[in-house]
Amino acid sequence: MLLGTILEPVDWGCVFGFFVISLAVGVIVTKKAGKSSSEFFLSGRNMPWWLLGVSMVATTFSTDTPNLVTDIVRQKGVAGNWVWWAFLLTGMLTVFVYAKLWRRSGVMTDIEFYELRYSGKPAAFLRGFRALYLGVFFNVVIMATVTLAAIKIGGVLLGLGPWETVAIAAVVTVVYSTLGGLRGVLITDFIQFGIAMFGAIMAAIISLRHTDVGGLANLLSHPNLQGRLGILPDFSQTDLMVSVFIIPLAVQWWSVWYPGSEPGGGGYLVQRMLAAKDEKNAMGATLLFNAAHYALRPWPWIIVALCSMVVYPDLASLRAAFPEVDEMVLRDDLAYPAMLTFLPAGLLGLVVASLIAAYMSTISTHLNWGSSYVVNDFYKRFLRTGASEKELVLVGRFSTLILMLLACVLAKYLENAKQAFDLILAIGAGTGLLFILRWFWWRINPYSELTAMIVSFGAALFFFIQEKVILGLEATKKLIAGGVPKAEALLAGGGLQTWQKLVLGVAITTFTWILITLLTKPTAPEKLRSFYRLVRPGGPGWKAVLQRARADNDPIDESGKGWDVPMGILCMVFGCLAVYSALFATGYWIYARQTPAIILTATAAVSTVVLVKSWSKLDIK
Repeated sequence: MLLGTILEPVDWGCVFGFFVISLAVGVIVTKKAGKSSSEFFLSGRNMPWWLLGVSMVATTFSTDTPNLVTDIVRQKGVAGNWVWWAFLLTGMLTVFVYAKLWRRSGVMTDIEFYELRYSGKPAAFLRGFRALYLGVFFNVVIMATVTLAAIKIGGVLLGLGPWETVAIAAVVTVVYSTLGGLRGVLITDFIQFGIAMFGAIMAAIISLRHTDVGGLANLLSHPNLQGRLGILPDFSQTDLMVSVFIIPLAVQWWSVWYPGSEPGGGGYLVQRMLAAKDEKNAMGATLLFNAAHYALRPWPWIIVALCSMVVYPDLASLRAAFPEVDEMVLRDDLAYPAMLTFLPAGLLGLVVASLIAAYMSTISTHLNWGSSYVVNDFYKRFLRTGASEKELVLVGRFSTLILMLLACVLAKYLENAKQAFDLILAIGAGTGLLFILRWFWWRINPYSELTAMIVSFGAALFFFIQEKVILGLEATKKLIAGGVPKAEALLAGGGLQTWQKLVLGVAITTFTWILITLLTKPTAPEKLRSFYRLVRPGGPGWKAVLQRARADNDPIDESGKGWDVPMGILCMVFGCLAVYSALFATGYWIYARQTPAIILTATAAVSTVVLVKSWSKLDIK
């Protein structure tokens, strides 16, 4: 019998009660959100750091995140999480170097940055193209991965078909997102985060109580988990060490564009920074996000993933337990919702509501963020430059609906969370360094950005086609007795591993965009000077612009604390040390390894104190 047919009334009460609260928030703030596009997309630029920070965390706490972590742990062990833990370096760099710069820019979206920083028709084209490329194409892919997780959860926990799950989850989210704008999203995010965290913790507790698991001590000593518990990878396993530890820390964090972890900041994180009261609130929100995202949330998910390796040790056991689930989506990430089927009545409803909360918080943010690109950077900029605020809000609400429909359709064609994660990393490989340097090196121009975008996408597409060809040859080899000589030769190479494709993509893209930068015409001097006066980035990369301004009798004021990027990088180091220490200390407390747990806890405390003292030396308002 499907679990969805035996849910108790109290469970359904929790679920529907949550829907009612979310819709109520959207209705209450509808009038205020509809006043202007600035209100709809940025909540009047007057939001406090704590509300914005929690919203950032809630957005990244989506239904596909615990599924992704479960997928990683089951295949690579706990240490496999370094593929996303490494992005903390990006996050802390954004906190202490870029958050204040974004707030100073005064743009409505990070895409508007292009015509603030670059000049001429190339800048306008780049803005319009990126608005659709990121706001529609990329955004729809991300929302589809989140919706895929909802489909799996709906199939396992509620006995719903894919379209049934999508219809229920999407309708409520679209309604309150279109009504309340960003203000409605922020308020519901705050409520949803609390529910989602409670659900994740309770799921871990109940999973540990499963009869096959028998508690934490039995779990940690179970033979299925041998070699999978290390926080650091086994350095004797070269392939694993390189793919999940060395490459993420040495290459991935600074070179890859990934939603929520963009080098230099971007997307919905920048939207929150721009909605902040001032630079301090923008930085505070981003710091809270990184601390909670990396130090607070991972372990409940990891515990459930480890328990699933005992209860459902392989895909065959999952298939036997859930024969009604579509074979196409039956992968390791299904083990997370599978473990939730053991929750008792009442608590089950709360956890299901928490998963719905995670889904809605992520989707509502992406809908509002993507719609802001469509409205501000495409419709208003190129189609209707004189559009009224009322018209812009109406277009924003309509585009929100269209984005949701596209994501629901695409979700049907994805298979697992890790597949989508790798695809997005591949498409963004090599663009990260450009996003870091464009604030501090005057020579970067719109052709640099266009080149990076086109080459990174082309490289990802090439590797994707190559993989499909190899898989096709493997299938042909199995069908034809004795194999096919040409296929044998190609298969002998075995194809490239994911990390090898990433490094190649980064190298090719980075080399190409730097070359094009040096070969093409720089941005107009007037545009560079206006950008510098507004944002005040500082540093040796702007020396030529400042010298030319003085030579033209148009000097740029350099008053202030001076270039504080070195101090910002120092704060980044202490911030990373504090968060990583807290993350690993939690793990060692769980593992009952008291000595490293005490040392790391003390390290986290000391690093936090030093960070607070260093932060005051930054040039912020």
